[in-house]
Parts: sequence; structure tokens; C-alpha cells
Amino acid sequence: MRKAELIMAIAMGIASAGLMWKSAELPIGWIPREGPGGGAFPFWLSAGMLICCIWIIVRWFRGYFRFHGETPYMDRETLLVFLTGALSLTVMVGSIYLIGVYGAVPLLLIFYMRFIGRHPWSLTATLAVVFPIVTFFFFEIILTITLPKGLTEPLFYPLYDIFL
Repeated sequence: MRKAELIMAIAMGIASAGLMWKSAELPIGWIPREGPGGGAFPFWLSAGMLICCIWIIVRWFRGYFRFHGETPYMDRETLLVFLTGALSLTVMVGSIYLIGVYGAVPLLLIFYMRFIGRHPWSLTATLAVVFPIVTFFFFEIILTITLPKGLTEPLFYPLYDIFL
């Protein structure tokens, strides 16, 4: 288990550094009257991930670890949870082309909250409606970053007329 933790931290740290390098080809700061540069989000998210990877490696060398003994990296139950998450995220990303981010994300929230997390419908429906609205205003209006809308794009034209 400890070896897997170290290997993953190193691999993700290398991937983070590569993403930072590549995204720095675009502006990574704030551009006046435009918002964040094209490389800002990938660069700073990768920087945060690299810091976390470095911290995991430091803790590994200090001998701090949560797992004791020779427990397997993934048992059957953990593998099932991982595959459920990976498959549902794959379906969500694939559906963005047809129904856009604002349709795919609520469906993923409903699946995870109601059927995996077994939360009540009231909480599930509230978050499935509120989260895309907040996301729309944050990205499209405040940051002026257009997210894919798929076939639902004409539904957003009135909002653009009002807010832009």
C-alpha cells in the first residue's frame, strides 16, 4: 500500500508539472476587461495538485502512513466503487456534447446523491437545480468563460441578452 501511495504521488506530481508547463504557454494571470487568461485555471489547479503530491511524498519519507500491514491496494468493494465513479464520469463527459455541461452535471449529481449517497430527493433536486445556475453565472457572466451547451444552447440566448 505504501509503495502504491508513493508511486501515485510521483506520477501525479510529474503530470502536474507537465500540465503547468503546457498551460503556461497561455496567459496564467488576470487579463484586464477579459478575466483570467486561457492557462490560468489549468496552471493554478495543477500547481495545487503538485503541492499536494509533494506533501504526500514528504509524509511518505517521514514514515507517516495510515495503513498498516500488507492490506491490498484495492479490495473488491473499493474496485466496484472506483469503477462506478469512473463509468459515471465517462458517461457525464460523453453526454456534454449532446446536452451540455448544464444538463450533464445535474444528471451526475442526481445519480451520485440519490442512488449512491441515498440522500433525500429534496436535497438532491435542490442541488441539481441550484448548482448549474450558480455555475452558469460564475463562468458565463462573471468570468465570461463559455462552457459547452450542446443542443441546449438556444435555451441560453435570452440569458445572454439579459446579462451580457
